[in-house]
Amino acid sequence: MPMEPRSIAQLSVLLQAGALDPVALVEETLAAIEAYADVSLFTVLLKERAKAEAEASRRRMREGRSLGVLDGVPIAWKDLFDIRGLPTTAGSSVLKGSEPASEDAAVVQALAGAGMVSVGRVNMSEFAFSGLGINPHYGTPRSPASPMGEHRIPGGSSSGSGVAVAAGLVPVSIGTDTGGSVRIPAAFNGIVGYKATRGRYSMKGVFPLAKSLDALGPLCRTVQDAIWVDAAMRGLPSTDAPRPGVAGLSFVIPETVFFDGAEPEVVAAFEAAIARLTKAGARVRREAFPEFSAIFDLMAKHGALVTAEAFVLHRARIKGAAAAEMDPRVVKRTLLGEKITLADYLETLAARDRLIASFEERLGPDSILISPTLPHVAPQIQPLLDDEDLFFQVNGKTLRNTLIGNFLDWCGVSLPCGTGAAGMPVGLLLSGPRNSDGRVLAAAATVERLLR
Repeated sequence: MPMEPRSIAQLSVLLQAGALDPVALVEETLAAIEAYADVSLFTVLLKERAKAEAEASRRRMREGRSLGVLDGVPIAWKDLFDIRGLPTTAGSSVLKGSEPASEDAAVVQALAGAGMVSVGRVNMSEFAFSGLGINPHYGTPRSPASPMGEHRIPGGSSSGSGVAVAAGLVPVSIGTDTGGSVRIPAAFNGIVGYKATRGRYSMKGVFPLAKSLDALGPLCRTVQDAIWVDAAMRGLPSTDAPRPGVAGLSFVIPETVFFDGAEPEVVAAFEAAIARLTKAGARVRREAFPEFSAIFDLMAKHGALVTAEAFVLHRARIKGAAAAEMDPRVVKRTLLGEKITLADYLETLAARDRLIASFEERLGPDSILISPTLPHVAPQIQPLLDDEDLFFQVNGKTLRNTLIGNFLDWCGVSLPCGTGAAGMPVGLLLSGPRNSDGRVLAAAATVERLLR
């Protein structure tokens, strides 16, 4: 049985007060992971490292030298962060024999420096190239919110991160987000997912997908947890979440793209959340954003940035013997990048700069975009495995809302805001322009408090 889900804040209070021993916590965590029925969740457990880090935390606590609120708290890592002494496999079997990492990724080092205890690496879509989380090599984690007898997808590409937190096995897991890969599994699994502005953290030691779009962020249980982890990943001391009043918040609901084909239950859950915000005094307006449609027009004309950059990254693999060992859906999608010319790529980058400027002017300096994270709840896995056309159709729709934020260089926080079809979680997404992370996180903390 999984442990009762606990946030970083809940664990921290117990650890700092001496009511919970870091070694006992890590032993309980590892035991719960090993007893968990879904064996596709973790790709590797770091037992020796976790116990050594927990013992070091215990010594600090006993000697009055705590490193802060994160000291002794367990954490899991998506399978594309370098961990010293291990190959970085990125959810793929073709990298199992690659050279072991000589050092931890920079953000792994940063959170170890804050006293966090790394317990393992978690599953993901192969090479992070899918929003659904299906992985034929390591298995596909099942969303813990799935109705009895059903296997609903976890969302990707940070699939294991979303499930590990939702199942209560760890309070936080760090993922990457190139087209929605933190926010999608957060929404599908009913937890918090924060995609930081691209470049907010060091990418050293992180296996890339598309460097012009890649961003990092935590999947966790509360916005406060995300704020603490964000500070530590930047080498800063942890702070309490600012709590602006609801009446001081100004939101814009996009009337373009985000609601197209959305499930009625998703829209109902979102509108119920909006009603609570407006009743509490938040200012909300609705507006069309032609920039959003323009992104998809660009992709239709020139191809997608992520596809172009993924093709360059993986060209040798998908043109060689390794392709036979890869997920054929990943190979097929990556090969689309071969058709994208340099002129296409450069025209897309130039248009991107124009659209970013246009969006930021239209949004205004004091507003935050508020929308459904996804247009649908997590679907069942079997139809997606049985029908390749359906797989690509659902993958495209799943990524549609969130990829807008990557293209326009937003930061964003997905929060649970109710349930939709089959009782599955629905996510509400707060998004802001690049480098507005502090303001978006503060607003998310206020919205979270109201919705919960």
